[in-house]
Amino acid sequence: MKISIILLKGPYQHQSSDTARLFIESALKKGHEIQGVFFYQDGVLNANKHMDPPQDDRNLGKFWQQLAEKNNEMIVCIAAGKRRGINEEICIPGIKISGLGQLAKMIKNSDRVITF
Repeated sequence: MKISIILLKGPYQHQSSDTARLFIESALKKGHEIQGVFFYQDGVLNANKHMDPPQDDRNLGKFWQQLAEKNNEMIVCIAAGKRRGINEEICIPGIKISGLGQLAKMIKNSDRVITF
């Protein structure tokens, strides 16, 4: 099954990012394909490469980077990103900035869309 993820919340203010990470890991283990992740609203804050949590804390930025390195489509909404200071220079390598048209394409090519 091809699954697209829409992430609406920031990485450390809410459990959505952690839940999305656990869902993605579980889905991949079961053989599903993650079509992509679209970071929207405060979810764009997950793409900030300058996140540097303490060593004993989870590193969500590292997870998103590893997922991007596996050629999963990772998109930051350009409008939401601009509002929150996220641009190409600040994005985690492998995460692109694009618009809602890219989200529509991702959804079209998916069997399921899950929002966190």
